Amino acid sequence: MKKKSILSLILAASMAGSLAACGGTQAPASSDTQAAASSGAAASGAADTTAADTKAAEGKTEASAGQTVLKWSIWDKDLTPYYNPLIEAYEAANPDIKIELIDLGSSDYQTVLGTQLTGNGSDFDVVTVKDVPGYTTLVNKGVLEPLDSYIEKDGVDLDAFKGLTDQIKVNDQLYELPFRSDFWVVYYNKDVFDKAGAAYPTNDMTFEQYDELARKITNTEPGSEVFGAHYHTWRSAVQLFGILDGKHTIVDGEYDFLKPYYEMILKEQEDGVCQDYATLKTSNLHYSGAFSQGNIGMMNMGTWFISTLIEKINNGEYADCANWGIAKYPHAEGVEPGSTLATITALSIPTSAPHKDEAWDFIKFVCSEEGAEILAKTGTIPALMTDDIATMISGIAGFPTDETNKEALQTANLYLEMPVNPKSSEMETILNEAHDNIMTGNMTIDEGIASMNEKIKTVLGQ
Repeated sequence: MKKKSILSLILAASMAGSLAACGGTQAPASSDTQAAASSGAAASGAADTTAADTKAAEGKTEASAGQTVLKWSIWDKDLTPYYNPLIEAYEAANPDIKIELIDLGSSDYQTVLGTQLTGNGSDFDVVTVKDVPGYTTLVNKGVLEPLDSYIEKDGVDLDAFKGLTDQIKVNDQLYELPFRSDFWVVYYNKDVFDKAGAAYPTNDMTFEQYDELARKITNTEPGSEVFGAHYHTWRSAVQLFGILDGKHTIVDGEYDFLKPYYEMILKEQEDGVCQDYATLKTSNLHYSGAFSQGNIGMMNMGTWFISTLIEKINNGEYADCANWGIAKYPHAEGVEPGSTLATITALSIPTSAPHKDEAWDFIKFVCSEEGAEILAKTGTIPALMTDDIATMISGIAGFPTDETNKEALQTANLYLEMPVNPKSSEMETILNEAHDNIMTGNMTIDEGIASMNEKIKTVLGQ
């Protein structure tokens, strides 16, 4: 298989959790459904567990005398290329350890994992946690070990995760450490800007500058339409602009801070700067299909889209957006450039783990700079990003060669799309409904925000 095809599979597969996660702020059909697993899902999980046990038996790792076997729960073993390089590097430095991968499958991973960890006889040493709602569920079930004492003992620098670890603490304790992350950037079509005689987006745009730029490159002439900006129908594409100042989260219970962003985007919609939300919703146009048409100047989307662009441009399918670039997310006045939204994949130690100290040592390695470099060499975006790691990713064939595009990979503050909250699934439904009503005009902005405030407060018991 060609290198570029492998890369596409990597990023597409390794970031599939992020793609799914972004269907609402994230997609409730994927992450939240898993997190709120019903008894029916648990029954399904039991069947999947049997299949997983069979896979484990078939691929059982043979340990030499004196070696300790660490069992690591994962999904998509054959589609994810960073497992083996991570294991090979760690085992080479720790010959007394063997890592055994247990593939639980991707479709119901969190449900199956929860079923196994709450059952009898689970002997996982390290578990991969696919999403924040799934993490919250496992913590609430009491099946994950707090990592704080390990972190303190080894002096792990949590600042390197740019605020992510603070957002996944439960009762001021940390039960997972992120190793993979995707974050939102602005994709842009250089040809659109060149034709309009406009400068490309920079890595330090305020929302006012971003809006002005989108309007400058817009063409509303029938038959020659160019949209300065594009917003996918996920509520995350609009609502989460409001959390970049670090003062708010999407689970606050008060949503008046969203008003200026809805005002900006609805005015853009009214003026033809972006496509009509209702039309996009009705046509079910995917964001990749929209951008590939070549008449969109800028689009906010996650880094998981990089692999799709590279692959489809290389095979000639996306000829109309082949001259593309990325820039950092726009920000409010006074907010540090590079503040953006993130989704994560993390590692945890079960309370039932037979080899907790060894498991922590492996997790520490995977989540370290050394582990991050291994991930980056496979095209995966690690949770820990340095200049060297950004260089590796920007050096992938097909990635834009401008220095500003590499700089766009350097983030300042990362804010989770959906922070840890046991009510996240219910809140997701309410926020999606209000977003849809505002964007289609069924409610005014004030009415939609009032609906969010009232219903979310009820869910939170305020």
